[in-house]
Amino acid sequence: MTTTEEGMRIAIGNFPVASDERLRFAKQIGVNGVVLNTPQLPATRRWEYMDIPHARKRWEYLDLVELRTRCENYGLRLEAIENVPVDFYDKAMLGLPGRDEQIENYRSTIRHLGAAGIPILGYHWMPNLVWRTSFSTPGRGGAECTAFDMALVEHAPLTHGRVIDASEMWANYEYFIRAVMPVAEEAGVTLALHPDDPPVPMLGGIARLFGTREGLERAFEVAPSRHHGLDLCLGSWSETGESVVETIEHFGARDRIVYIHFRDVQGTIPKFQECFLGEGNYDPVEVMLALKRVGFKGFILDDHTPRIVDDTLWCHRGRAHETGYLQGLLAAIERLA
Repeated sequence: MTTTEEGMRIAIGNFPVASDERLRFAKQIGVNGVVLNTPQLPATRRWEYMDIPHARKRWEYLDLVELRTRCENYGLRLEAIENVPVDFYDKAMLGLPGRDEQIENYRSTIRHLGAAGIPILGYHWMPNLVWRTSFSTPGRGGAECTAFDMALVEHAPLTHGRVIDASEMWANYEYFIRAVMPVAEEAGVTLALHPDDPPVPMLGGIARLFGTREGLERAFEVAPSRHHGLDLCLGSWSETGESVVETIEHFGARDRIVYIHFRDVQGTIPKFQECFLGEGNYDPVEVMLALKRVGFKGFILDDHTPRIVDDTLWCHRGRAHETGYLQGLLAAIERLA
């Protein structure tokens, strides 16, 4: 996978607005890159006098340029954008009327990202999104952690009115990815697929495709491009109970890892809770060594974070702790070279 800078590095993200406060925070804790998750665009009101068609169905070039340059004005690189709003492509995921219009708008968004110099677009295939059954499960020292218990959602109502099985979801995915991947290649944008979270076969009547290694491999077989890879969320993979290190070695050997969400959980499906790094299912040192071994040269960022005492909704304190942990770990691993 192509990267914007040689060598592993730590970024921070998981916020939708490139506010002065968030960008100052990123710079103060010593990272040089940020990742925006489902950014709110347009970010200002100055375009209201203009008639911009599809403004709420796709992202426009000038808004993406402003987003990138706003980060750069703080001495930060906009490493990637994760996720368009789900209603930009929900009909495509579900195979509903109107999907062709959504796909064309998605293709336009990819072109605009490439023209704006934003090299990576993260995406998922979860029309009913990430599920948790608790956002306040006590962790170390009483920190608030998210948790999931399949027993509590086995009989949840259908989220989209009917059951959509794996064969139908695969047909929808293949239709979508074959339409957008040629545009990504032309635009020089890499699409990074996030594994399912939680990685279970079905939730709310909607089949999930990407909670297994076989599912991810099939995605790359459908669209076998050097511009198609993984946003390898270590937490989502830890939830499966499979070896995170072996998964890094598997996809790293195939040059499929675009970037890393470095988090962990305690327990595996059907029941787990998120936790601080170093107290979960895998050894962070072994994981960082594995990334170095496979020659990974992308960026790493925290993802979901336990909420520490007196923390904010975005978990500034928790993120500062996790980011500092990753910075120290990476510095130590680099010394071993």
